[in-house]
Amino acid sequence: MAKYRDALPQLSGDWFLTEGGIETTLVFHKGVDLPEFASFPLLDDQASREMLRDCIRPYFELARKHSVGMINETLTWRASRDWAQKLGISSAKLERLIRAAVDEVVTFRKEYESNGNPVVISGCIGPRGDAYNPDRMLGIEEAERYHAEQIGVFRDTEVDLVTAATLTHVEEAIGITRAAGAAGLPVVISFTVETDGRLPNGIPLGEAIDAVDQDDCTSPAYYMINCAHPTHFSSVLEPGAGWIERIRCLRTNASALSHAELDESTEIDEGNPAELGRQHREMLETLTNVNILGGCCGTDEHHVDAIFQACKAN
Repeated sequence: MAKYRDALPQLSGDWFLTEGGIETTLVFHKGVDLPEFASFPLLDDQASREMLRDCIRPYFELARKHSVGMINETLTWRASRDWAQKLGISSAKLERLIRAAVDEVVTFRKEYESNGNPVVISGCIGPRGDAYNPDRMLGIEEAERYHAEQIGVFRDTEVDLVTAATLTHVEEAIGITRAAGAAGLPVVISFTVETDGRLPNGIPLGEAIDAVDQDDCTSPAYYMINCAHPTHFSSVLEPGAGWIERIRCLRTNASALSHAELDESTEIDEGNPAELGRQHREMLETLTNVNILGGCCGTDEHHVDAIFQACKAN
């Protein structure tokens, strides 16, 4: 069923784009109320689906404009059991909405994929707890059991890989990696970091990546950094370090504000797209394997375009 599960085209090193901050676009530009910051419930309504397509389509148009591949994340970052329960969504409805999220991406792939410009479908999952204010650290086995539920739904769809975003601790990342491996799905692990370039529990980013890679059971296809501004982590990038070579994707925030400040903000901070592009170009001098570019909170297609334009000229 999956098209690229056995051979991910982004591993070739060719340029790929992915989305910007869909949820912040919905909240601040579309005026949508997103309880628990969850976008997947909108898939239950046809009018809302059309709005979601309007938010996503510009990124496909951008990839077409630049003749590069696209990695499209399903809108399922919050679509796991605990978050669904908080939203009053049953397990049966949750599975239906996850499958609907995949169907949306499949439709875009049919429309936009062309020879030499593949569209890769990524099943997006998020942490069991709050990525901005983690109050519960999972053990490896607990994380594997919990996330295996959502990954199990992806397994039987056209999802090519799983991307776990905004993770806050190593044990959950290892559990997710094991669950994806057991399901036969490649996995991308993405940690979010605080303004000091460390995970919320104080572990350095490089140490976290090394710890996941050293697990005997399985290993991620590559790593991503998301939901942090370049100024938060650029200083901890170590030229020549092994863990640096494992990072292929960047999805940064537009704003240099801390997570705590963003969580309390009532207005969007869109930063400076041109400056963000320059900061990415400078980071690519160290992150030499990065070939997938997108955005996170506060970014839209204009930020992603500026980032790509700056990096491709590097």
